[in-house]
Amino acid sequence: MRTQPVGTLDALARRLRALPPSCGPVRLVAVDGHAGSGKTTFAGRLAEALGGAPVLHTDDFATHEQLFGWTERLRTHVLTPLARGTAARYAPYDWVERRFAATRRRLDPAPVVLLEGVGSGRRAVRPWLARLLWMELPDRDSWRRGRLRDGPELAAFWDGWRPAERAHFADDPSRPYAGELVLQRKEGYEVLPGPAAIDGNIPRPHTA
Repeated sequence: MRTQPVGTLDALARRLRALPPSCGPVRLVAVDGHAGSGKTTFAGRLAEALGGAPVLHTDDFATHEQLFGWTERLRTHVLTPLARGTAARYAPYDWVERRFAATRRRLDPAPVVLLEGVGSGRRAVRPWLARLLWMELPDRDSWRRGRLRDGPELAAFWDGWRPAERAHFADDPSRPYAGELVLQRKEGYEVLPGPAAIDGNIPRPHTA
């Protein structure tokens, strides 16, 4: 039997705003999924439905040498300050210059902050999350879409990315902890209950 949808983006936004804060005064919501699954576009649409919620990209913390080794940078520069109710400041990584920018960005605490990127729902981040959303598109379809989007110039990057992503999710899967699954349809987004809503693996807010 097919799982019933749980509402539109506006309905999802209302549910997220109603959640208890998870990172100081902030409801931190992760948008995770395979590379090329549409996370960035969806996060932008959801941010609009939330009235202009800030969107934080894990690509600003990853590097060419550490595709998935960005947890401590995120914790130090973003999660810890937000948990104190203060503004976060971080230097985004420049993927062209292959270095972190000299100018820091400021992220003020907001009712909802979206954390978008592959691995944003990892176990080290889940205690800080109010909810984890997963873009429901198989890895091969996502990677194919990503390759088409990026073109032949980034073919070598994708050749290295695929095994790295496989290894990450094999060791630290996010999807089992997703409260909602997001499917992109021609007419818009369909939001379905995620494994965590069924199995009870909803992230517990950080209390330290």
